[in-house]
Amino acid sequence: MASYRIRQYREQDYDAVRTLFARGILEHASAGYRHVLRSARAQLGLLVLFAAVRTVVGYWVLGLGAVALALVAIWLLVRSFSTSYVRQALSTDLCDIPTSYLRAPDSCFWVAEAGGAVVGMVAVAPPQDPAERGAALELKRMSVSRDYRGRGISKALCGEVLRFARARGYGAVVLSTSMVQVAAQRLYEGQGFRKVGAFSPSLLGTLLCFQIFQYRCDLPGRAAASPH
Repeated sequence: MASYRIRQYREQDYDAVRTLFARGILEHASAGYRHVLRSARAQLGLLVLFAAVRTVVGYWVLGLGAVALALVAIWLLVRSFSTSYVRQALSTDLCDIPTSYLRAPDSCFWVAEAGGAVVGMVAVAPPQDPAERGAALELKRMSVSRDYRGRGISKALCGEVLRFARARGYGAVVLSTSMVQVAAQRLYEGQGFRKVGAFSPSLLGTLLCFQIFQYRCDLPGRAAASPH
């Protein structure tokens, strides 16, 4: 098993971090696609489409063709959902990581390095939810290269965030992850996070039956409010 070390982000990590993040998000597109196809709404819609085309045209083969086209369209929608999220992240906080995380208060960005390459990443910053500001910090942009999973890197990166928040007197760490990222959910729950909410990020997300899960980890021995 290859060794690794956790260190703070450096400017030379820029391209590797952005590539790692994009690959990590896009690899979940297939799981999102399978999730959509398992939903009762999608299955009913495909059945209605097949029956309608079969009734109007009179050929079951054309009905199957219409279903096949619908399946392709659903895949393109799911893929575009993932790519738009990646584009948004790469053009905002991951466009200027030092400004977003290293020079901002109560923020930081770490990478996991193995064999001279960046194989993992995580960030922490004040949460977007105004109700949590001053009481919690938010774990963000967690990703580990597929070839290095199962080696404790994700757990180590999560531990850095928890220690960072505890050292600054915060009472909790919050995060959001998608419903299809099952391995991530198990990791967070194993580190003491509990699911506290769920929401659909957009109208397209609602149509695709896609939800974002919200998690919270209360830090023992800390007050609910920060002394800042």
